Amino acid sequence: MKAIAAREAKNRFGSLMDAAQREPIAIEKHGRPVAVLMSVEEYKMIKTNRLHSEVKAGLDQLDGDESTLFGKTELHDLFEGIKRQGRGIRNG
Repeated sequence: MKAIAAREAKNRFGSLMDAAQREPIAIEKHGRPVAVLMSVEEYKMIKTNRLHSEVKAGLDQLDGDESTLFGKTELHDLFEGIKRQGRGIRNG
């Protein structure tokens, strides 16, 4: 991942938005990373993967007879919806 100082990022924001379509860019302040600029597609994929993991953990809890906030059918339906959404992001 490329890194750039915050001051330079401020001055080159337009070109950084273009560069972020190819790879995430770390924004540094006083030499340490404080933010990341990335494409919307990358962000959506990260969010979808996180939600996918959380639903999978819920399904695993149900399989282990642990209690959850949702029923097994609801979690399975949510899980399938997430998988469909993830395919749409990658194909879209």
